[in-house]
Amino acid sequence: MELRQLRYFLGVCEAGSLLQASARLHIAQPALGQQIAALEDELGVRLFVRSTRGMALTPEGRVFLEHAKVVLTDADRARESVRHAATDPQGQVVLGLPTTVALAATVPIVQACRERYPRIQLQVIEAYSGFLREWLQVGRLDLALLFGDEPDPDLLKRVLLEERLALVAPPQGGPTAMPTTLRDMASLELVLPGREHGLRRIIDEACAKQHLTLHVVAEIDSLTSVKKAVAAGVGCTILSQSSVIEEVDRGQLRAATIDDADMKRRVVCATSITRPTSVASAAVISLATDLIRGMVGSGTWPGRWIGEVRTRARG
Repeated sequence: MELRQLRYFLGVCEAGSLLQASARLHIAQPALGQQIAALEDELGVRLFVRSTRGMALTPEGRVFLEHAKVVLTDADRARESVRHAATDPQGQVVLGLPTTVALAATVPIVQACRERYPRIQLQVIEAYSGFLREWLQVGRLDLALLFGDEPDPDLLKRVLLEERLALVAPPQGGPTAMPTTLRDMASLELVLPGREHGLRRIIDEACAKQHLTLHVVAEIDSLTSVKKAVAAGVGCTILSQSSVIEEVDRGQLRAATIDDADMKRRVVCATSITRPTSVASAAVISLATDLIRGMVGSGTWPGRWIGEVRTRARG
């Protein structure tokens, strides 16, 4: 199997027919058909269903397409990694950020990357932490910021910081005195994410240890909608302080750190153990780490830095 065949296969998938693909790939249609047939013979499966309307992927073809994309992406990144020195990294880097982290980190990271590494094409994907982990495994992401430093056989995790969770309430109409323990919150009406959400699991596990049941009046998985619901007086919620810092500064929400020891989470920078880190990816990891450490130090990201602290040698 050759990379050329994979590129031909991808070209036919995108074009939908041999005729259109041959024009795009600048290869004669009979020769292209022979390459696809040879690839199918080697794999022992049919990748396409041929018809007068064109070429449609078989179920086996759809599976092979995902693997072909990963192989071709890795080949391109490998080529870029050896072409350029570490002093001038370039190429595409795909960074995954959970929604609550994205609020605080996306703009600073993108701005810093454009300024320091103008030849890196940084793509930021925002999603739930569980999705980001899966996308790291299959190669859709180069790195991601995730929650939780528990061992993972598929990922290399670099611990960055620890942030405490906070009770978030509307500016008026909520509790007069903000409770600071879970037990004091048992009587509050709460708007929380669904039980499969990572933040909800932290809350539920902490409550289980204390044999507490919270009064959840609504479950909303959208961070934006949760904050709007709280501001409208539907109830209170539990979030990281970094995710509501702007609303608190504007007087749209109130927040108080929860004192319970279990109401905290760690933010880690994760990469796949099975996939090599390119020069450009390593540059973004270093940049994001330095930037977030500075945000924690200045208080713009409420939390406690527990990652590596690098010092410059004196000369």
